[in-house]
Amino acid sequence: MKITSTSCICPVLVCLCFVQRCYGATHHSSIKGTRNQTKHIEGETEVHHRPKRGWVWNQFFVLEEHMGPDPQYVGKLHSNSDKGDGSVKYILTGEGAGTIFIIDDTTGDIHSTKSLDREQKTHYVLHAQAIDRRTNKPLEPESEFIIKVQDINDNAPKFTDGPYIVTVPEMSDMGTSVLQVTATDADDPTYGNSARVVYSILQGQPYFSVDPKTGVIRTALHNMDREAREHYSVVIQAKDMAGQVGGLSGSTTVNITLTDVNDNPPRFPQKHYQLYVPESAQVGSAVGKIKANDADTGSNADMTYSIINGDGVGIFSISTDKETREGILSLKKPLNYEKKKSYTLNIEGANTHLDFRFSHLGPFKDATMLKIIVGDVDEPPLFSMPSYVMEVYENAKIGTVVGTVLAQDPDSANSLVRYFIDYNPEDDRFFNIDANTGTIKTTKVLDREETPWYNITVAASENDNPSLLSHVTVGIRVLDVNDNPPELAREYDIVVCENSKPGQVIHTISATDKDDFANGPRFNFFLDEHLSINPNFTLKDNEDNTASILTRRRRFSRTIQDVYYLPIMISDGGIPSLSSSSTLTIRVCACERDGRVRTCHAEAFLSSAGLSTGALIAILLCVVILLAIVVLFITLRRSKKEPLIISEEDVRENVVTYDDEGGGEEDTEAFDITALRNPSAAEELKYRRDIRPEVKLTPRHQTLSTLESIDVQEFIKQRLAEADLDPSVPPYDSLQTYAYEGQRSEAGSISSLDSATTQSDQDYQYLGDWGPEFKKLAELYGEIESERTT
Repeated sequence: MKITSTSCICPVLVCLCFVQRCYGATHHSSIKGTRNQTKHIEGETEVHHRPKRGWVWNQFFVLEEHMGPDPQYVGKLHSNSDKGDGSVKYILTGEGAGTIFIIDDTTGDIHSTKSLDREQKTHYVLHAQAIDRRTNKPLEPESEFIIKVQDINDNAPKFTDGPYIVTVPEMSDMGTSVLQVTATDADDPTYGNSARVVYSILQGQPYFSVDPKTGVIRTALHNMDREAREHYSVVIQAKDMAGQVGGLSGSTTVNITLTDVNDNPPRFPQKHYQLYVPESAQVGSAVGKIKANDADTGSNADMTYSIINGDGVGIFSISTDKETREGILSLKKPLNYEKKKSYTLNIEGANTHLDFRFSHLGPFKDATMLKIIVGDVDEPPLFSMPSYVMEVYENAKIGTVVGTVLAQDPDSANSLVRYFIDYNPEDDRFFNIDANTGTIKTTKVLDREETPWYNITVAASENDNPSLLSHVTVGIRVLDVNDNPPELAREYDIVVCENSKPGQVIHTISATDKDDFANGPRFNFFLDEHLSINPNFTLKDNEDNTASILTRRRRFSRTIQDVYYLPIMISDGGIPSLSSSSTLTIRVCACERDGRVRTCHAEAFLSSAGLSTGALIAILLCVVILLAIVVLFITLRRSKKEPLIISEEDVRENVVTYDDEGGGEEDTEAFDITALRNPSAAEELKYRRDIRPEVKLTPRHQTLSTLESIDVQEFIKQRLAEADLDPSVPPYDSLQTYAYEGQRSEAGSISSLDSATTQSDQDYQYLGDWGPEFKKLAELYGEIESERTT
């Protein structure tokens, strides 16, 4: 089978097409493919021969964008087996078969029924086969061929990234590259000039140019100035067909901005300026602004201002505002119209960022002259000092002069000045000031220990214009006088051990003084000279504002005396010196051998007698057992005890008996038994202590004389009469028992009842010489003797 085409544009078929078109040959290029064995008509002898294969080009071409009314002829299929009798049927399969491409199954002619676009699909792959129409058997193997869509110039170049925005520094050299633009053409670049693009500039000359082949945009002028023109709009065209007539074209816009460089120095609009500043302007405040113009922008326009000379260099200063690029003129020192009425300043403005490529355009700075006129204003009074410090002694009398402030009117009028203290309403007023002279005096007695320093504010105003005020701070230091005596630094807990030795330091004390150091330390410690010498302790001044307490004797006993008192005196170093007295409390404690305190409480007698801890525990256990037995016995007895009241007929005649035991001889609070045992020993008649008696008491000497003259019968009768007349007794009969041992003898009573109220002059010091067995007894009687002496 051979495939025939009417078009031969492809370079591969140049020769074949030339033969077809020029010589009018009716033969077509073919792809011949026959079977190795062919069968003749039935009955004929089967002949075997070598088949002839003819492989020729297997491509068709069809023009894109065909707009004709008839289908476009593509080519023809032909088989060597086709004798022209219509027995061969041609079948077309593959891409677009039956829809885009149709075939005449008898002649093998192929047509395109649709307009094709190469940019969407460049070729189609199809399969052709010739079959016997009667038997539907293939006459030849299936052949594959390609139909290529032939390109035409139907796509204009396009700039995919436009429009463009680009910058280039001003004053750049001619030919400086700005940007490269690229246009794309969808046509086939391998066929003709449909995709060959050439660039040209439509707008932007003579400032810029473009390379026709590469599309690189460059500057076309020298020293393009941003200050003259900043923005440019350049239109670039791309045309295919190598720029020939009939080619398609596309364009894009390139917006070019010239960036700034520092090629312009700053310039002041004027060479002379004048500024008015009142003399009341505050130091540090801004009094004016000045600005130099710079045609550049950004950091290229940054500048600094400075005062290069003039008579106001020390009075004024200038700084630069980075936001507004202005020079801010400030006041360094106060102005005084009466002293100087004008100043002259030469101010310079200079760029901070220089570009040395353009130094030939400089210098990049400019100067101008500023004249400052000082304005006269009515000023408040001016104090002679910015602040005052005064001193006054504490305890000074009310009205004591502390000091004087002075203020004057700085104006030429020199008005009179009045003074007053600016107090807060809630503050205590310790001072006042003379409104005319400015003298400050005390209004209260000052105490340095309470408030050592006072701060007050004094205001001054002119008599002619009270609204103009000036203030000054006055600090008043209160000086110390020696008005506080020294005292102990704290409460001391002083302990002396029982086994102390003479001269042993038992404690160190110190003192403090509320006064200043000049009237306080150094402190002197000493004992009161008006008191007798203390036999137990003494005081030693360490001459370092401390003192030591020392013992005078050996051994102390808690059982004899557990607390001692030591009066001391303390004086300060002030003039005149002040002193105070204090009393130290010294406790006697039992200590270990190394001086550690063991206990400061008095021990029981048994413990002093030398009983061990085990023995004490055993004794306590025995006592507890005995107490338990006694309680049990009493409980059992009470459970069997008969009622106390025998008869319920008249309870007033019953005698109630209790088994309560008295407190013994030492129980002197329950009842004075001496009055019962010896009438002559009674000092007065005893009545019930819980109520106030109404009977008049008998004097002591009358009672004694009466008791001595009566016998026991008269004594009992007298007591009975007193009981009957006593309104505080119960309203029924009661039993009162009295005992009397008779008149006393010349030798006196040997009872111990009277010994509790008498004093003995016997000396028990000899007990200390009897040995260690009588040590405790000597300590007991020695304690009694010591208490009697104290």
